[in-house]
Amino acid sequence: MTKVEAPTLEEAYKKASLVLECSISELQCEVVQHPNNGILGFLKKNAIIVATRKNTTSESKKKEYVRVPSMEERTASRIIDAVKEDTSKEKILDKSLNEDSQLKKDIIVDAFFEDKTEEKVSKTVEETENIVYDELAQMIEADLKELLSYSCFEIDVVEVDVIDNMALIFIDGEDAALLIGKEGYRYNALSYMLFNWLHSKYELFIKLEIAEFLTTQQEMIKAYMKPVIETIEKTGRGKTRFLDGILVQIALEQLRERFPDKYVAVKTSKDGKKFVVINEFNTKSNG
Repeated sequence: MTKVEAPTLEEAYKKASLVLECSISELQCEVVQHPNNGILGFLKKNAIIVATRKNTTSESKKKEYVRVPSMEERTASRIIDAVKEDTSKEKILDKSLNEDSQLKKDIIVDAFFEDKTEEKVSKTVEETENIVYDELAQMIEADLKELLSYSCFEIDVVEVDVIDNMALIFIDGEDAALLIGKEGYRYNALSYMLFNWLHSKYELFIKLEIAEFLTTQQEMIKAYMKPVIETIEKTGRGKTRFLDGILVQIALEQLRERFPDKYVAVKTSKDGKKFVVINEFNTKSNG
């Protein structure tokens, strides 16, 4: 038996396998402490496990007589055990994220022995990912509500959804306009803070909508972009005016969608102002 500490569970398993001189599949582990990145880098915790080497001979004999649980039973059992073992949302989320990759492997192995079709395996993996994303969205939403509760703004709507590594955040309330600020300066600051938090901790990108601010900005840029697009279609190249904050990102997304085969990128002038350029250089065809 050996006690191992590492930044992640995966690293702890690898370290334990080296100490016990066996493969990870031959380990029997008990998680003493789940890893936690903390909040904005504070209160970070490493993963701690106690590992022993399985008796492979007795295990193989057991497999001859014990019924192998079905894929659905194993998936349900993992979720139920996680809820019973730890009612803390953050710990449940960390456990789900760390075991997600291993769970996908288990699903594929189960499918081989139980003669499952590829379509059923893919569906189960997708359902597992949805469970993780739902738990992640709930936790981010709870943390964001707590954060805004300390502010002086009257905000009564905070909704979070996580889809394909993107956190979609909607905020509204009596003081939504104040939270946006003049020319969106508070919106830009909040977006920057949320991105640094969620990307560093969960590797998520964000889309922040406060009232209808983002939608309004998208429509404004779409209208501004019409003559720019006409110039690009005629000459093959073009650029936008200097854009602030979220506007440069919106322009970048709209132009990349409109010209998928051209080089579209954000550039910075000598005085630090940003704009978007579009041309034929560095395209896929030109390398």
